[in-house]
Amino acid sequence: MSSTVGDVMTTSVVAVRKNADYKEIVWALRHYRVSACPVIDDADRVIGVVSGTDLLSKQAEGELPVGLVRLSWRLSEQTKAAAATADQLMTTPAVVIRPDAQLADAARIMQRQQIRRLPVVDAGGKLVGIVTKCDLLSIFERPDTDVWAEVATVLTDEFELDPGEFDVTVRRGVVTITGQVAERDTALKLLARIRHAEGVVTVRDRLAYPGNGRPSQPRGDAVR
Repeated sequence: MSSTVGDVMTTSVVAVRKNADYKEIVWALRHYRVSACPVIDDADRVIGVVSGTDLLSKQAEGELPVGLVRLSWRLSEQTKAAAATADQLMTTPAVVIRPDAQLADAARIMQRQQIRRLPVVDAGGKLVGIVTKCDLLSIFERPDTDVWAEVATVLTDEFELDPGEFDVTVRRGVVTITGQVAERDTALKLLARIRHAEGVVTVRDRLAYPGNGRPSQPRGDAVR
């Protein structure tokens, strides 16, 4: 079974309440050495995310305009540079994910949104954890023996192939598979399935099948 966000997320989350003031947020980010944190309401529901970038708006504000009318307008406008609490500073709506989501879904969201972390929420929107890019990479720490065992299961249970007809080795996440497959479609689907197994870095295709230009190969050793 594939790992989910709930399997790799951190449940101890640095978060701030919506009424947290500017200095409280600065302290939280610096003290816990995080670049952003969820903003939660009184029911612990995630309503936004506040980051160091949001806080820097105050320092990065341009020079004040010339003229009393323009100056009065700038000083009264509700911008992040003038914000003082988390609910004024935060980016909303927050991009969140459920704990039962697949890791691939989390990776796609992070890539598309260009973010490093995702608050994890339950069905009611309550904060239950956080998942980072580093958490998603943890699947590549999977032992080679476990990857090999999954490949063997894929061959027998999913593709109904005889493992004795294949030679499979796994070295630091790199899977090399040698053997004979009768149909090109089956071979390509098999390679794709192995490539998406957890912990697989890449697949070295040594299969012989119609259309790939390789001659028929003798029976290999059993999967090992």
